[in-house]
Amino acid sequence: MSLFNEILQLKKDTGVAVLAHFYEDGAIQDLADFVGDSYQLALYGQRCAEQKILLAGVVFMAESVKIMNPAKRVFVPDLGAGCSLVDSSPYEKYLQWRVENPRAVAVTYINSSAAVKSISDVIITSSNAEKIVNSIPRDREILFGPDQHLGRWLSQKLNRPMKFWPGSCQVHVLFHAKKLNELKFKHPDAVVLAHPECDESVLQFADVVGSTSKLLSEVQTNPAKKFIVATESGIFHQMKKSRPDVELIQAPTMDEGCNCNDCPFMKMNTLEKIRDCLRDETNEVFVPQEFAEKSLTALSRMVTLAEGGSALWPEKFYATER
Repeated sequence: MSLFNEILQLKKDTGVAVLAHFYEDGAIQDLADFVGDSYQLALYGQRCAEQKILLAGVVFMAESVKIMNPAKRVFVPDLGAGCSLVDSSPYEKYLQWRVENPRAVAVTYINSSAAVKSISDVIITSSNAEKIVNSIPRDREILFGPDQHLGRWLSQKLNRPMKFWPGSCQVHVLFHAKKLNELKFKHPDAVVLAHPECDESVLQFADVVGSTSKLLSEVQTNPAKKFIVATESGIFHQMKKSRPDVELIQAPTMDEGCNCNDCPFMKMNTLEKIRDCLRDETNEVFVPQEFAEKSLTALSRMVTLAEGGSALWPEKFYATER
């Protein structure tokens, strides 16, 4: 039996729902029960009937699923699959930032630890950020972290002043603006797609800026036959499946000779690790209760606002209550 078919049989035998992010390798996406961006994965984990979930992505995504589903068991193929944004926003320093700005609304990107989520007012993803930021009263100051590039793009687009945490995605910051402009000149018929985690010098050359799901939707619906894509290379798999007729060109990075378009953390997940995790129920994700309850408040506010509801905003951040 092939490794792929072995995993399919294990899924059936164990009753585990396998979720995969768009940035995973194509084979992992193909065996998953659901493939999506971070927001879609969080919702699917909450709504699926299975009581065991294996999330092929990075650990902060699995933490979010666990927080939103405390009674379910959540696993990851590799507990070492981290994120540069998580690493660049340690809890104690983020807490100090909040304490220094007690009356601001803390808007925190889902690419953050459970601990950081617990001291945030609302969580956002790149697919729902505009709607959520627009729901915050105009007279409230906004702290945005940990991705400064996503925050700056939102601030400019929505005309909302913000204070930014100085974090960035190690993959998206490597796309090269000058090389992208040169590539665009060589392919004037190409539509340039970019994720808002890219630097603004890159975003200025993009025809469409959006989350991974939005960029995929653009390829699916835009009649163009050529796209230049500035985001992690894993999304190409779904783009090619939905539009085999188009030419997809990876946007250039600073170092043409490297695999800089690949997230090293996403690519830590392999079929072998997924097989072992399903078979042995290893790498289960746990979130300390002290962080889980507060994080759930911020995540639930995200879902409520993203789905069209309304929310009350705390007037002040009281560190002693956290």
